[in-house]
Amino acid sequence: MDVVLWGVLPYVMLAVLIGGTIWRYRYDKFGWTTRSSQLYESRLLRIGSPLFHFGILVVVIGHFIGLVIPESWTEAIGVTEGAYHAQALLLGSIAGIATLAGVLLLIWRRRTTGPVFMATTANDKVMYVVLVGAIVLGLWTTLASVGAGDAESYNYRQTVSPWFRSIFVLQPDVDSMAAAPLSFHIHTLLGMLLFTIWPFTRLVHAFTAPVHYLFRPYIVYRSRDARPTVGTRPIRRGWDPIGTPDKTTGRRIR
Repeated sequence: MDVVLWGVLPYVMLAVLIGGTIWRYRYDKFGWTTRSSQLYESRLLRIGSPLFHFGILVVVIGHFIGLVIPESWTEAIGVTEGAYHAQALLLGSIAGIATLAGVLLLIWRRRTTGPVFMATTANDKVMYVVLVGAIVLGLWTTLASVGAGDAESYNYRQTVSPWFRSIFVLQPDVDSMAAAPLSFHIHTLLGMLLFTIWPFTRLVHAFTAPVHYLFRPYIVYRSRDARPTVGTRPIRRGWDPIGTPDKTTGRRIR
């Protein structure tokens, strides 16, 4: 069973995640969206959405550091395991609570706002159940380490992290993951389930980073009326870039 859970399922999840994302992009580009419901209600959305998105961003960064960066690397730069554990516990708890509060507020908004609830699909409901489950289990594994008598049993950087890194070199360390506590097993399985359904839910929009927003031109609103003039020189457009020659005088605009 350990081989199936920690040696086979991760690759099934990756295959569905990558293949499903490619399929969704090729055949459902117009559906690649969050299906925003801001038009129906914005008061609760203004609170819940930042809480969830900023919280989950910190959670993702924390998972990346804990799973990808080996313990020996952080110790080499002077960060002891005790210091790492303390900051991970503090930041992880704050980010986890903020994320959970945000998603619960969004679910409450979706359930109590008629038009938003009517726009909620069965797909959305399944996604919310799995997402909340993964967040709650993540908080549990974080907070449970506070009262752990044996800190080593909750040092996931010696069990879960080596297993996670071994997946990407095609040599899954099944024994390391099998040695982790049950709470980490459940959290990991829920995480894999979440990424398996990810391409087929509204969460897929997270893969579309709006990088082009940094380089797109300003929206230009042109008047239908004739351009006013001052003397013989027309008033230059507000969107003319600085340093371009004026079309009338030939001088460069400063």
